[in-house]
Amino acid sequence: MNATAAPLSPLAPYAATLLRLALGVLFLVHALTKLLVFTPAGTAAFFESLGLPGVLGYLTIAVELAISAALLLGIYARWIGLLGVPLLLGTIVTVHGANGFSFANAGGGWEYPAFWALALVVLFLLGDGRWTLRSR
Repeated sequence: MNATAAPLSPLAPYAATLLRLALGVLFLVHALTKLLVFTPAGTAAFFESLGLPGVLGYLTIAVELAISAALLLGIYARWIGLLGVPLLLGTIVTVHGANGFSFANAGGGWEYPAFWALALVVLFLLGDGRWTLRSR
């Protein structure tokens, strides 16, 4: 099968849409948790406790909100979603990697952020799906 062949299912664009929206909601929930529960200052303090610059906490909130908006609205979603991959891999390196594989482990293992990063790559490969504001 060549790369220009039609999708295996006429429902594939709807599957991509469902994945895009689910990923957008995940980013929104995580950004709002940092913003409203932990607070931006608390998030920055947590980043500093990891040995990272506190400003990365603020930047992370902004990036998560931007990625969420792009995914939910369908604004170059497959490309902007890729920005989340290094963000999630960074959580594995800085926080979750040392806690083992299972996300049920104390402190949360790397299972969840790794799967989330993989889902973003899958969305990139599938495309934006239906009902987008800007698609490529």
